[in-house]
Amino acid sequence: MRKILRSAAVALAVTLVAAGCANSDGGSGSGGGSGPIVVGSVNALSGAATFPESSAAAKAVFDAANAAGGVNGRQIQYKALDDKGDPAAAAAAAREVVGADSAVALVGSSSLIECEINNKYYEQQKILSISGIGVDPACFNSPNISPANVGPYHDMTLTLLYGSEVLKLDDICALLEIAGNTLPSYQAAIDEWTKITGKKLKYMDATVPYGGSDYTSYIVKARSAGCKAITVNPVEPDSIGQLKAAAAQGWDDVTWLLLTSVYSENYAKAITNAGKGVYVPAEFYPFTDANASQNKEWRELMTKNNIPLTSFSQGGYLAAKYFLQVIKGIKGDINRESVTKALQEMQPITDPMVGTPYVFGAGKTHHDNTAGWPIKLTTGSNKWELAADDWLRIPKK
Repeated sequence: MRKILRSAAVALAVTLVAAGCANSDGGSGSGGGSGPIVVGSVNALSGAATFPESSAAAKAVFDAANAAGGVNGRQIQYKALDDKGDPAAAAAAAREVVGADSAVALVGSSSLIECEINNKYYEQQKILSISGIGVDPACFNSPNISPANVGPYHDMTLTLLYGSEVLKLDDICALLEIAGNTLPSYQAAIDEWTKITGKKLKYMDATVPYGGSDYTSYIVKARSAGCKAITVNPVEPDSIGQLKAAAAQGWDDVTWLLLTSVYSENYAKAITNAGKGVYVPAEFYPFTDANASQNKEWRELMTKNNIPLTSFSQGGYLAAKYFLQVIKGIKGDINRESVTKALQEMQPITDPMVGTPYVFGAGKTHHDNTAGWPIKLTTGSNKWELAADDWLRIPKK
């Protein structure tokens, strides 16, 4: 399912940018003090892996703002374009919304590839992007992109910290599914855990395939290596296959330290044997806690608009909220230049849905969301449960 993230795809995208696909005029975007404020996003809306909830949630936030009178009397015109999981389409979508449509910013994007494809173009055009869900390393290593979510790399550090420091597990191993250029980022996440705790993995295999038909050989090797817990960065179908392979081998005393990528109600219902438990540091306050006050406004807005209650819609919702709060404070015209300045100079925004205040800022990279809320899935429960009373945070350096 993740073939679109392979190195060849990324290489094609870089070639497209280098060949001068970008419009280099650096326009100020969405001018006019009385016309609509154009905001865009580039998303995986079709293709092998789709993530429509983030941009749908952002649109719901903007629609609600428009119904309440807009921003300083101006309406938000939100354009969510499809990258189709294709590098050329991702590049074209960015150039349409940034160049032709003169967006003032991008908000709520969610894609496996678009950050890697478009980050240099965004720098050229002097436009900023608050991704709803950042995935690839470029989402967290660009001066012009600042995701609302924790991201898979801090997620990896957090799940390891929970396993070793809270569950007191030894003999932790890693089975990594590597696509594109993500291995150095996952290795850095593991190294950060080692630096904090002084502990090291007992065993690691970074050759685990996405979309594998049989994970038995990887499970057998991990068990033979003496692993008592395994951290994996899987998509849901792969994780289900891995847990089934472990159960088929009679390996019922292994603990799984996974990422938010498997946090869904469908995944919980599909798991019949979770070993000694599946643990995940949710990037936002757990949406499966139905009565939580932290998610009340988000849940009501998503339900009203028939948008699935997922981490993806949480990310898009927060990205739009952050953006609106910042631009409402702009004095004078709201255009690309003023929005960029406001985001770079903004004060941190706290929200009960996240454990780390959000700030875009003027840094060269943006990877500041470092908190997750531990949740667990146990054998036979088929539902996620809170595994902590507070956020788990990566210690400050």
